[in-house]
Amino acid sequence: MNPIHVFAMERAQLPLNALRAFEAAARHLNFTRAAIELCVSQGAVSHQVAQLERRLGMALFRRLPRGLALTDEGQALVPVVAEAFDRMGAVLDRFAAGRMREVLTVGVVGTFAGGWLLDRISGFTQAHPHVDLRIMTNNNRVDLAGEGLDLAIRFGDGAWHGIHADPVMVTPLTPLCSPAMAERIGGDPAALAREILLRSYRADEWPRWFAAVGAACPPLRGPVFDSSTLMVAAAIAGHGVALAPAAMFGKDLLDGRIVRPFAAEIATGRYWLARLMSRPDSPAMAAFRDWLRAEASCGVD
Repeated sequence: MNPIHVFAMERAQLPLNALRAFEAAARHLNFTRAAIELCVSQGAVSHQVAQLERRLGMALFRRLPRGLALTDEGQALVPVVAEAFDRMGAVLDRFAAGRMREVLTVGVVGTFAGGWLLDRISGFTQAHPHVDLRIMTNNNRVDLAGEGLDLAIRFGDGAWHGIHADPVMVTPLTPLCSPAMAERIGGDPAALAREILLRSYRADEWPRWFAAVGAACPPLRGPVFDSSTLMVAAAIAGHGVALAPAAMFGKDLLDGRIVRPFAAEIATGRYWLARLMSRPDSPAMAAFRDWLRAEASCGVD
């Protein structure tokens, strides 16, 4: 009989100590090393494995002069046992102070993560110690289902198929550049035609900004970035003028690493907290949403 089927039928009767001894011995292929790991004697591990083999009615190891080798039955059984212990361990690790910790995985566009969320996230973890928060950064193109995300903070218009989106904040775009380049521009939008205009993959942003200031948009030849963070890093290095959300780069503006040569700005979208419509709210999801709304209502620095 297939050992997996035997294990499934008799799992209620199989002793955990014997299964643990088998799993450790299978990893080490040595009873002595397994005994050291489990803090028991070599004889105890050998006895537990022999007991398990008698229960199953089959040999799990071949005893060799210098160690062990798994039989075909042992090779089939070991991943089942290892997975079971891993799953039990993962669940037990989620208990803290008498309460089960809930895993919450949130995908965050990198600009928002570094420019706003990072400085505030400790407030959430302190207020909700029962939530095991996992932050995954992305470039705003995210597949919630495919990446196993509970929530995602995205930038755009919020109209995504199969997605429920709650508004978080509006962060208008404005030109940002190095102090030296700002001095050269001198507050004249027409002077931007002499500079490299750094772009995102949303091709309409610079034309919309020039329209807002009543100036003609020059030909756009600058490099295209999938991250405002990288774009602004290029601007700081003097490689061109970025059109980016100033609110996400408050520290750089305060330190004088970049400047805003113009007051004019355009709103092309906002940040949203998104979830699959098919995904029901969990307590951790609701807690994160409420916390994010409260923090966002305080504005940006």
